[in-house]
Amino acid sequence: MKAYELVLEWVEAEIAGHRLRLGDRLPSERAMADQLGVSRTSVREAIRVLEAMGVIRTAVGSGPEAGAVIVAEPRSPLTSALRLHLATSHLPIGDIVQTRILLESWAVRQAGEGADSDALGVAERLLDAMDDPGLGPEQFHLLDAEFHVVLTALAGNALVTTVMAALREAIHGYVIEAVPRLDNWAETAFRLRREHRDVLAAVRAGDAEGAATLVTDHIDGFYRAARLH
Repeated sequence: MKAYELVLEWVEAEIAGHRLRLGDRLPSERAMADQLGVSRTSVREAIRVLEAMGVIRTAVGSGPEAGAVIVAEPRSPLTSALRLHLATSHLPIGDIVQTRILLESWAVRQAGEGADSDALGVAERLLDAMDDPGLGPEQFHLLDAEFHVVLTALAGNALVTTVMAALREAIHGYVIEAVPRLDNWAETAFRLRREHRDVLAAVRAGDAEGAATLVTDHIDGFYRAARLH
């Protein structure tokens, strides 16, 4: 398990155990890092993911609104699917890609016009976070993987969402390994941002088949661009 995942797992457990509730503040970065035995950088990465997902809101300064405040419970498990990580981490890349296409194209078809507006908002916030020009490939693809999990969750099928969440680390692993093979990371990141927006726009418009085609081309296009086939 990566260090930031330990932080996510701890936050999820605290919320599930009602030790952290809506409106509560997370402990300081230093306190969480010391308690969990991870670096403050790992804590910050977890906080970035939680904020992009809409689980927390961060504010600088002092007072009751400062720090990282819990504003929503996770819409899907943050890390419970990590139990399946060992079963998915060594799957052939081609199999992972085919499974992604199967799950995500089905999910956006099912979402259609009835897609949950709150979940769409979470997806939008993740894309906004990915627009940060200072993001490196690692941070970009952490948010990218979370976006695809949220996209799949729009179908409202808990099992499909859990399977997709279980694949998240395997997906992230092959994507990061592919980055050095890309001709130009900046151009690729720009293209991926545009494709993400196009998929989400099609879902919002209720264009089920269009969204399915776009997400299929998006997943397969990266796989081919990175020369993983």
